[in-house]
Amino acid sequence: MVSEDTAVQAGPAARTCAEREALKLEKRLCRQVGQAIADFHMIEEGDRVMVCLSGGKDSYGLLDVLMKLQARAPVRFELVAVNLDQKQPGFPAEVLPNYLKDLGVEHHIETQDTYSIVKAKIPEGKTTCSLCSRLRRGILYSVARRLKCNKIALGHHRDDMLQTLLLNMFFGGKIKGMPPKLTSDNGEFIVIRPLAYVDERDLVAWAAHRQFPIIPCNLCGSQENLQRKQIGDMLREWQKKYPGRIENMATALQNVVPSHLMDGTLHDFRNLKATGVPDADGDTAFDEAPLPEPVGAPFGGVALVHA
Repeated sequence: MVSEDTAVQAGPAARTCAEREALKLEKRLCRQVGQAIADFHMIEEGDRVMVCLSGGKDSYGLLDVLMKLQARAPVRFELVAVNLDQKQPGFPAEVLPNYLKDLGVEHHIETQDTYSIVKAKIPEGKTTCSLCSRLRRGILYSVARRLKCNKIALGHHRDDMLQTLLLNMFFGGKIKGMPPKLTSDNGEFIVIRPLAYVDERDLVAWAAHRQFPIIPCNLCGSQENLQRKQIGDMLREWQKKYPGRIENMATALQNVVPSHLMDGTLHDFRNLKATGVPDADGDTAFDEAPLPEPVGAPFGGVALVHA
């Protein structure tokens, strides 16, 4: 048993170690977000970026890292933090305004009672995410227009993107993920996901270090049987049993070979002819093709080193 005196003496050393780990984590987050922004040209000179802040760990982390990058970026851009207060019962409406005011960032709180609409339209026990997302998306587009923002930043991370890929495969019958950059439904804005390279575990650790005032979502957070949660649990279990699997899956999102799938709109199978010219990516269907070596540095050489 460690004595109280010993614990006190060990305190400074332990704190120093924790500080070192936090610094490593901060550098990793900034590097990965910066790399994603550069790879996909997410933010450019003069952009006004609306950062959607839900009160969860991911969006807090997104805003935090973007503010750090803004201070030293080679291009000038503006950030506006926006929260949609959906009037959920018990929602602590003062938390985000107070946090953002103390942070000194431009911000806007939009109040719209989407909670009542969702509860009225969706039967008890059914998934509310689809309707909630549609309502929220339309409102946020309107807010971005009023605030004169041309980019909308969302807090989806690498694990969210993989979950979406598997959800679409298992339940939607399509190979479709969550892109790092796309146009809004109405074509008016560019939507970006700067956390595309970030491991969710790093965001959990960063939220704990920064002590973000996390606000739970009572609409979807209480639905324990959501398919997304099940897929997330499956991915975490895979990673636990086979370390590196998530990194390899994430790398696969940037290494698509349409000629070896079955989508005729991406590859012209109907008019395919023998050319007599050797093709390194040709038929290997009759071969026992070896699997490639695991990729150690996914996403264009950005190594994912875990804290």
